[in-house]
Amino acid sequence: MCGITGFLAASGTKSAQQSQLRAMTNAITHRGPDDCGFWFEEASGLALGHRRLAIIDLSAEGHQPMASPSGRYVVVYNGEIYNFRDLRRELQSTGRTPQWRGHSDTEVLVAGFDAWGIHRTLERLNGMFAFAVWDRSRRVLTLARDRMGEKPLYFGRMGKTFLFGSELGSLQAHASFRGELDRDALTSFLRFGYVPAPKCIWRNMAKLLPGHLLEVSEGGESLSEPVAYWDSSEVAVSGTRDPLPHGPELKEQLAALLNDAVGRRMEADVPLGAFLSGGVDSSLIVALMQAQSSEPIRTFTIGFADKSYDEAGYARDVAKHLGTHHTELEVTQKQALEVIPRLPTIWSEPFADSSQIPTYLVSEMTRRDVAVSLSGDGGDELFGGYNRYSMAMRLWKGAARIPRPIRGAIAGATRSSWGLTIAETALRLLPASKRPLAVRQRLHKIGHVLDADSSRAMYQRLVSSIHRPDLLVLGGERATSSLGSGVFFDDFRNEMMFIDALTYLPDDILTKVDRASMAVSLEARVPFLDHRVVELAWRLPMKAKINKGVGKAILRDILYDHVPPALIDRPKMGFGLPVGEWLRGPLSGWCNDLLSPDRIRAAGILNPEAVEALRVEGLRNGSSTAGLWHVLMFQAWWDAQGGGATVSVDPSELRQHA
Repeated sequence: MCGITGFLAASGTKSAQQSQLRAMTNAITHRGPDDCGFWFEEASGLALGHRRLAIIDLSAEGHQPMASPSGRYVVVYNGEIYNFRDLRRELQSTGRTPQWRGHSDTEVLVAGFDAWGIHRTLERLNGMFAFAVWDRSRRVLTLARDRMGEKPLYFGRMGKTFLFGSELGSLQAHASFRGELDRDALTSFLRFGYVPAPKCIWRNMAKLLPGHLLEVSEGGESLSEPVAYWDSSEVAVSGTRDPLPHGPELKEQLAALLNDAVGRRMEADVPLGAFLSGGVDSSLIVALMQAQSSEPIRTFTIGFADKSYDEAGYARDVAKHLGTHHTELEVTQKQALEVIPRLPTIWSEPFADSSQIPTYLVSEMTRRDVAVSLSGDGGDELFGGYNRYSMAMRLWKGAARIPRPIRGAIAGATRSSWGLTIAETALRLLPASKRPLAVRQRLHKIGHVLDADSSRAMYQRLVSSIHRPDLLVLGGERATSSLGSGVFFDDFRNEMMFIDALTYLPDDILTKVDRASMAVSLEARVPFLDHRVVELAWRLPMKAKINKGVGKAILRDILYDHVPPALIDRPKMGFGLPVGEWLRGPLSGWCNDLLSPDRIRAAGILNPEAVEALRVEGLRNGSSTAGLWHVLMFQAWWDAQGGGATVSVDPSELRQHA
């Protein structure tokens, strides 16, 4: 695992290039503390920079940038190629490969470019990666990103300079960078809590989509349109139109494939472990790891003193049953709150998934003992694990039976002040333990959902925390996602999973895991996102995914061969935190300071009246604070860009936990 960066400039001296590249590479030292490398070609204006986290072949033979055996290609690469040994044997069988210098996957990658070319090599790779490779013959720079988007890659042109890198911080270190806020990207962020690719929070910058490559000419003046070397839409559509027959052989086929995917991701020349929450996904990954290990594998989890948010006991029980070497840390509220000031610098774009806090904390703890950790991410999106899939299916079926005008009237009533008052009054008749949380927010959301004119529009509204962020952003346009817009499925649940796999998974879940783990120089590997597993998942009949309203049915069946159902079957909890409680307590001063009308007005980005209304509503007991948290995370990020307020927590407000 590493960090890459570089540029193509139409002009500039070699000494200036060296100074710029060192600054860019130093900005991502956390992604690779073990080694640093540079490569320049003054005639083309090309500069390639690399920070190395040594995982496979710890020797100097794994140093980057690395040239291919012929000298034609020079690469900087971030990631792991899990089938590199297979590719090495294939290359050896051709008889055209020179003497190997070491045993790194990077060396196999550049040898593949020589033998097969860049595109055909990409098609052979099983791994997570983002790389930049310079073709010294064609005078073309190619950027590429892995199929599911596990590794990040930003790019863009500033003046006559083309910049790229693993994180925006490296691009911003170049003297040509001029940060101009993209207000349309901001509206998307406020709606979803992340900036969806290919958008970037800065104008003239973009994120390369998963499964795509991009070519840039010498001097950085001509960019091709990004091209898909692996079409996720085609994989999903063709898979659902040609489902495999439902039967016990499906379980055997998937179990064998997952076992292989996990085994490949256990190869490392450094200590290795796994995140374990005690849920279906992480427990299955750990079970398959332990089944392939002759020694207890290392597992890691964090817990919270507040049992409403604590899953550590479940993880402990699974670890004990499987016989892993388990490490557990109970995090205090003070420790969690102390991470908040660092969030804007860890995530180089605004990012508002509050589970970023425990994800960072568990990564920090894990890195004390291992350099690589496997995770169970991706299982929900591929195998129907989110409760919202079944809930939204029922809601849309019911709504579709109601004539649109009547639906509109009902929707309007649920969003009106009198409708909310009636609902809240009625709910007071119920015992406190039976009252649903965030009633006002839920009724607002139901109203917007009922008024949707299509199933896709309904789902987008369902996963939105702020329905009209354009009313918050001065000069912002309505935020929608066009990814996969021409793709349709017979089953609405497949459509929701497809949307999440294209957007929420790479831009929220994988972004969260990559930045949190790399901030502490930890490599995270995700077996469920082996592209062979993804392709098989799309061919599974729906009953294998969601059976009687319960998601991940086939994963549960595989897991039950290793862990008793009693240790697993329980309501899904997730990595939640009491953000609302914090904003009404220890973070209230920080919240009010960041959202003060004078401050908002002076910045000229957000509408101060709309922000104030959101703040008042969000801090009301019983209201959701998700939308408010999105605004706060933008404000904190914006301050970090220009040096503004810091997070000040009132110690008297803290609940100290042992």
